[in-house]
Amino acid sequence: MDITADKLKRTALNETCRKYGGKMVDFHGWELPIQFEGIIKEHNAVRNSAGIFDVSHMGQVFVSGPDSFRLLQRTNANDLRKAVPGKGVYSHLTNEHAGLVDDIIAFCLSINRYLVIVNATTSTKDYNWLKSQARKMNVTIENKSDVYSMVAVQGPNVPKMFETFAPEALELPRFGIVEKKLFGQDCFVSRTGYTGEDGFEITAPHAVISQIWEQMMELGKPFNIIPCGLGARDTLRLEAGYLLYGQDVDDDHNTYEANYGWVVCLDKGEFIGRAVLERQKREGVTRKLTGVALTEGGVPRNGCKVFKDGKEIGELASATYSPTLKRGIGVGYLSIPDLKNGEPLEVEIHGRRVKAEVTKTPFHKGTAFK
Repeated sequence: MDITADKLKRTALNETCRKYGGKMVDFHGWELPIQFEGIIKEHNAVRNSAGIFDVSHMGQVFVSGPDSFRLLQRTNANDLRKAVPGKGVYSHLTNEHAGLVDDIIAFCLSINRYLVIVNATTSTKDYNWLKSQARKMNVTIENKSDVYSMVAVQGPNVPKMFETFAPEALELPRFGIVEKKLFGQDCFVSRTGYTGEDGFEITAPHAVISQIWEQMMELGKPFNIIPCGLGARDTLRLEAGYLLYGQDVDDDHNTYEANYGWVVCLDKGEFIGRAVLERQKREGVTRKLTGVALTEGGVPRNGCKVFKDGKEIGELASATYSPTLKRGIGVGYLSIPDLKNGEPLEVEIHGRRVKAEVTKTPFHKGTAFK
């Protein structure tokens, strides 16, 4: 008996994923599919047509009440004024040192009512952090991560699938959200394109998520939709330049160091960690998450050391083979923060130094960027 497997959390789509041939692995305490028909095939399905992911391990924290905007504005680097009803913002939840408690998407459902999508491993931490910062505020914070499941349906043909399923979702801007009854349950349909391709995420109670998955598979038949696992999700998000919490960023790395300066709004007023970010904006950073692409063969992995003119300057935080670019890519914190695109580097793979170059991120801009 596999005792370890028995301790893993399982999503409401666990049996469905198994039925479709998902190869299940331990992902930070969750049993999730790493792949179904193969990472390259799944990656290309999303880039060219349609793919569906079980992302039910993601967390949902609801913030409501007269001080909900005030709380989120104080705890985030981005400006929540951008999150008008029906719209969300990608943001960084900051600690006193400007490190990332988490990277989140905060959707405004209506005035004084927000849905915050958080990472799987940090949902409890985020909830406790928001609670601790909400003292003396008139706000209600509810962690409903155990109530909701979530699927992401991504790819350039996905909007065609939604013409009958949820035509109102077609009117959503990027990071838009709409509430909708599905199979008799109150659900949320959002449009973030977190793979770099256009597409939607459906947040729904566990009881109906399997029906939603099956309907997506049926609607996606003309577009050869296939289920996709964590492997394809990682190659897609890295090509698109999106951060992976716990690997690319954490409590000890901040937004400017992660090269996500566009998330910081210093002119919005006070927020937690502002003083540190203000100083870094003025003085610059000593390390920066930098895009690296191999210029010869090899598959880099996280932890690979990076060299410049023979001197070690950092290591890769995320790295893999890019099915779209057909070469190795990665991002790493390098101690020379002002490197220019195209500058030569070397990446050490299994003791051999492979030629590489500094590369602007995102490595690839899919339909979500248009």
